[in-house]
Amino acid sequence: MSPHVLPVLPERPLPGHAVCIDLRPDAARDPDADVRAALEVPQPGGERRFLVVDDADRLVAHQLLYERLSSYGPAHVVCLAVGARGERTLSRSLTLRPPAAGVLWLFDSTEDGVPGEAVLRPLVDVLSTPEVFDAVLRALGGVVHGVAVPAVRVLEHDLTDEARARAWRQAVEGLAGPEVPAGNVSADQVPGALALLLDEGVPRSLSGHRWLPPHGRAGAGLAACDEAVGEAVDGYQRVRGPAGLLTGAGRDVDLPADVERVTVELERFRTAVADAFGAAGGTRLTAEHRGMLRDRGVELPELPREISRAGIVPALRDLTHDLIGKGLPLRSVAARLSALSARTAPVGSAARLARLDAICGPERLRRLAARYPFTAGGSRPVAFAVTGLLALLAGLWPLLGWVLGPAVGVLAAGLAHLMLRRRPNRSPDGRIDGGGATGAAPRLFGGLLGGLVGAGLGQFLGLPVWAGAVAAAVSAAAVVLLALRDWSRAVDDWWALADPEEAWRILGEVQDLVVTTAVHDWLFAEVRHHCSAGAGAVAGLLRDLADTADGHGRPQTASKAGRPEAGPPPAGKTGAASWSWEDWRDDADDTDGPDDWGDAADTWGDGGDTWADGPADEPWPGTGGGSPAPGAAGHAPPPAPPSADGPPRVSVPAPGWLERRYGDGGPALVDTLVGDLVAGTVLILDRCWAGIERDPEALARAGHERRLTELLDETRLRLERDVAASPPPRYEGLGDPEALTSLAAFTDRSVRPDAARLTGVAADAVARLLLAEDDPGRTVALCGPEHLRLLSHDPLAARQVRFVPEAMRRGAAGDDIWRGTAEDVVWTGAGRHAGILRLVPLRADVVHTVRAEEAGER
Repeated sequence: MSPHVLPVLPERPLPGHAVCIDLRPDAARDPDADVRAALEVPQPGGERRFLVVDDADRLVAHQLLYERLSSYGPAHVVCLAVGARGERTLSRSLTLRPPAAGVLWLFDSTEDGVPGEAVLRPLVDVLSTPEVFDAVLRALGGVVHGVAVPAVRVLEHDLTDEARARAWRQAVEGLAGPEVPAGNVSADQVPGALALLLDEGVPRSLSGHRWLPPHGRAGAGLAACDEAVGEAVDGYQRVRGPAGLLTGAGRDVDLPADVERVTVELERFRTAVADAFGAAGGTRLTAEHRGMLRDRGVELPELPREISRAGIVPALRDLTHDLIGKGLPLRSVAARLSALSARTAPVGSAARLARLDAICGPERLRRLAARYPFTAGGSRPVAFAVTGLLALLAGLWPLLGWVLGPAVGVLAAGLAHLMLRRRPNRSPDGRIDGGGATGAAPRLFGGLLGGLVGAGLGQFLGLPVWAGAVAAAVSAAAVVLLALRDWSRAVDDWWALADPEEAWRILGEVQDLVVTTAVHDWLFAEVRHHCSAGAGAVAGLLRDLADTADGHGRPQTASKAGRPEAGPPPAGKTGAASWSWEDWRDDADDTDGPDDWGDAADTWGDGGDTWADGPADEPWPGTGGGSPAPGAAGHAPPPAPPSADGPPRVSVPAPGWLERRYGDGGPALVDTLVGDLVAGTVLILDRCWAGIERDPEALARAGHERRLTELLDETRLRLERDVAASPPPRYEGLGDPEALTSLAAFTDRSVRPDAARLTGVAADAVARLLLAEDDPGRTVALCGPEHLRLLSHDPLAARQVRFVPEAMRRGAAGDDIWRGTAEDVVWTGAGRHAGILRLVPLRADVVHTVRAEEAGER
């Protein structure tokens, strides 16, 4: 075989595919170790498939190795036996007989300028596909000795290097996302169990609980303050009416003392609450804290049924799944979870002291305890004018007006003085006095002046007696009513300034603060800590996974899984071409001399022209020219740009039987890759929830990063192998399958887009190849002209396998082009190759079966 410039086998076993082994001599490999490693590769469904590449002259020598492949149970083996040009017979052991095994014999250097690895690698990719493997093995069972020479024609749909790198980079960016700020999270954006931790509400089951029982210190303070406010309000109601001014009903009312008591009791209650906040100010509630709170008058119930520590992690999982289901990348989900972690982190009740000071701080208490003056009578000029006018009316009574007019002024002044003496801001004993002014003097002077003017005017007018009497009565009544109005207004104004009823509002706010603190800082302390730690752990894990993904999204310059650059061999220098049964001459002898093969060589050499002269509407690039099929991209990819990240690509031509069509990526490619990566990430997260439930701070991120690396490698491998047309391997063993029902579109990746939407290359050429007549001339035998006489001359003895990836027939457009396809087509679940594989049997005397081989001859 030519020097191994390219890898023949896949870099690692592909899930569900046949395990590939290369037993050819190589100083860097140990055949025994290779067989042992192959036996350790798990194969699903109990099917054990092995595709072995070996030298044709060492099949018997490797008999024990082939037998070892069946040591763990029945195994199916397809052997690619690579023969030299001079070989004319093939010896194989009993182990390689049908139905469990078969041999495909191909010859070295079948095309000049094309390394043997460039021929073997596509064959290995095709034959390792389980559907093709089984079909070929069945076909080998129907030929003589189970040995055949393959004749192939293969189409490969793939992406250009630039398109593959671009799609991979965009997919990783779609998974990881850019860095985003933490932002904010509200209660309506999270599940119900987490919403209770965000809105500072009280669970319905605790709505009737008495947090401050009356027998406790805080409860007693609350009751005393409430009672003091009630007494002050009752006294205010007794004072503000006419009885408070004109009778002795308000003599036993001491409003200033009541307000002072309200302030004192409110301060005591605030001190008791602040003491409770400080005593249990930690972030975790213990039994000792419960006892301390009980001593201070705060009674805590058991944790309500609406929330529990056990329900936090499932709620976090549902929130994470919901965010992922909305299409948010990992870093955006991590930002939301970080915001949740910050919002739910317990800060302790001591942090509520600032809020308590804002509600009932010293400044507010000083305002309640302040002494406000009592002011009645309104504006003094107005009082002077109004009293003078009323006295003038009373003085209109002839003769008596000289007495009645000034008397009205004296009445107004007397009532004003009475208001000053019975003002509500003065204690009966005079201990507390806020001072006041009622405007008695302006009323007195205004009344005297107005009365005298009215008396003089009455003498001049000479009004009847009844008119004077009515005027005097109206004036006196108006003075009294205005005095009562001024009294009530003044009392109300002073009450509004003192505002003892604000203590009730303060009590309500403090009680709400106590309830909020009791629920969220004491009762929910453990739950909040668990939620904050869990959300922070998941956020950190998602950021680490995003960083790991970013590391795999950088440009890679390694060759495409060993696939060579496309490019046909130079015209006229191919050593293999199409052949037909008519090329075989029955009268040819069996001599091996070069002269005996002269005509055959000429006939073989013309085969390339025969292929090129095929129908004009079915051109085959690389062999006969012509334009690509509609919708197909160019057949040769642009050269990969040089990069310092890896070695340069080895550019070698492709064999003539392999046609490569390169696309720039279809519309569904990036979304499919992102969906696969997201689905795998969700399954990775599925393994971490149990650890977060136990101890969020002990979450081992390294293991999950390693699994993400495996996911990225597996997804990249499928992108290389078949442009992600095959679904990712199914994951068994979900911790809670029902938790992923909302993410069915992400976790169930079995439904895949058609190949055209992934590669951007239409499947028309594949359909034309499979719909063509059964013409052996469409395939290229992998042997030289000198080996034609070794083949069977019975055209009915050959077997044919047509194979097409399932992804190529999916989609609405594919239904029409595949109508009429042969029923014997093998639809493969994965792969980027489609085509025809003919198995041409050998003459009966060419294959020899060796029944025994000594172990020492290996």
